Amino acid sequence: MSTSDSWGRFPRVEQQARALVWRSDALPRVDGPVLPHGLGRSYGDSCLNGGGTVLLTAGLDRLIDFDPATGVVRCESGVSLDTLLRLAVPRGWFLPVTPGTKFVTVGGAIANDVHGKNHHRAGTFGRHVRRFELVRSDGSRRMCSPEENADWFGATIGGLGLTGLVTWAEVQLTPIRNPFVVQETVPFENLDGFMRVSAESEADHDFTMSWVDCLARGRKLGRGLFYRGNFAPTQFDRLPLAKSHLSHGSGLAVPVDLPGFCLNRLSVSAFNFLYYHRERTRPSPRLVHYDPFFYPLDSVYGWNRIYGRRGFLQFQCVVPHATARDALKELLERSARGGLPSFLSVLKTFGDLPSPGWMSFPRPGYTLALDFANRGEKTWRLVEELDRVTREAGGAVYPAKDARMSPESFAAYFPQRERFSAYIDPAFSSSFWRRVNPAPLPLPSLEGRQVSIP
Repeated sequence: MSTSDSWGRFPRVEQQARALVWRSDALPRVDGPVLPHGLGRSYGDSCLNGGGTVLLTAGLDRLIDFDPATGVVRCESGVSLDTLLRLAVPRGWFLPVTPGTKFVTVGGAIANDVHGKNHHRAGTFGRHVRRFELVRSDGSRRMCSPEENADWFGATIGGLGLTGLVTWAEVQLTPIRNPFVVQETVPFENLDGFMRVSAESEADHDFTMSWVDCLARGRKLGRGLFYRGNFAPTQFDRLPLAKSHLSHGSGLAVPVDLPGFCLNRLSVSAFNFLYYHRERTRPSPRLVHYDPFFYPLDSVYGWNRIYGRRGFLQFQCVVPHATARDALKELLERSARGGLPSFLSVLKTFGDLPSPGWMSFPRPGYTLALDFANRGEKTWRLVEELDRVTREAGGAVYPAKDARMSPESFAAYFPQRERFSAYIDPAFSSSFWRRVNPAPLPLPSLEGRQVSIP
């Protein structure tokens, strides 16, 4: 056993690890529950298996096939999105959907059915998965697609790695003319301003998201900067080129854990003021390399150390359009007066394109993500308040970013939970799943012995 944590650095658990090397191999024989584990960029405990074993998929990192004429790529599940980008972009293709980091595996993108800045146009990652192979603990192998084993396909996309091991997947990429995005930055003064700019932008822009000043209150509640963009056309001579692309890949680093006092109301307030006024004066529109546009935090190695050794809790929710204005207002007000400023606050729109995944998080409405340094009980009380507001608004919380959701909340957020449970591999489990389903589960090991999972 060794101590492990996720990207949020909370919780820390004791678990074993077994490396996978060949996709043709049988699953290793171990006692207790197993869980596939990619690059560990989930923020909570959905990628952890306290007391059990994680199956490290980083060794399943081979590209199997790529058709540059159609943009269809087949690769093992441990291939990172960064690797796919290095293959695809020089050949005129890009990821159909990408989260805010490229350091996640294809298997992880499927397990969490990740979303990006273009959900209103492209939906989730799962919509662009053509097929994959699923290996179960009984040794069976299933080819899963919308046409073949469609129920296993729907259970596995967004299924948090619990239905078995995805060994390889086939994904449809999207064409681009060059690696640059035409980005516009639109300041908005409050929450109503965000909703207005968002509605105006979706018709003509593939990518939209906003940064929100989480400490603004009163008439400025919800103020921020709206970023919208499209991949650049072939000719873009008259657009200024952002300097940020020149340092693409050079990167910064946070070499040590910062002391807890570095993130406080005064420091975050000063950062928000400077960031808001600096960004609103930059040229708009302008050309930005895809890397800083989609992955600004990837340029800061170890940025999670900013929150100190105790880590952080991210709260990401979605609330439906019908209740969004009141719910977002209350969420932002509670965050602003809670004494725990969110260092990163992102607000964007989810469209109405359905995911093939039964347990997928995105649904029509607005999604808000807030990062809080872990200050113990004070942080937990605030996040529980935000959870209650979300539940009362008919929304949901993102499992991939969660470290404290209650079983009652999980059942309310994911009504397909019981249907999904029938497809969970009996040898697979996670710290997250046991937390939101606290009843003891008798699970057979791969050797057929019964083990009790608390």
